[in-house]
Amino acid sequence: MKKRTIGRLELVDFPQFEIEGVEAKIDTGAYTGAIHCNNIQLVKLADGQASLRVNLLDDAHPNFDGCLMEFTDFSLRTIKSSTGEAQRRYVIRTVIRLFGEDFTTQFSLSDRSDMKYPVLIGRSLLRRGRFLVDVSKRYVGRKKRFAPGSLQS
Repeated sequence: MKKRTIGRLELVDFPQFEIEGVEAKIDTGAYTGAIHCNNIQLVKLADGQASLRVNLLDDAHPNFDGCLMEFTDFSLRTIKSSTGEAQRRYVIRTVIRLFGEDFTTQFSLSDRSDMKYPVLIGRSLLRRGRFLVDVSKRYVGRKKRFAPGSLQS
């Protein structure tokens, strides 16, 4: 299988959530990917099953609609943050679209509002010989549209 070159930043879609064009940082140091969310609520359904309700992204993203997403298939895991601190986070499996291809992978749900990019792609998606990361490149899979007059740094 030929490896695709992926840049340090890519635009990704989440077809199950009808969210497109989200900036994602490629992080070979992280095992599990992460997606920005807030308003995390764990609720008990009438049948006794637990349900996780969250807002994915926030109003800074153009596709944010404020609707709560609900997950009944999730886990709670200890994940080491970029600072080395162990945190308990909810983890979901979902489809991410990259290079026009759909991949099912895991994402931890965390408040990334203090981070520059709302999505982090970790090794669990990158492995299996799929990608070669070229840190000198950005938006290899799909070009980012810049507003007129904006700096393209």
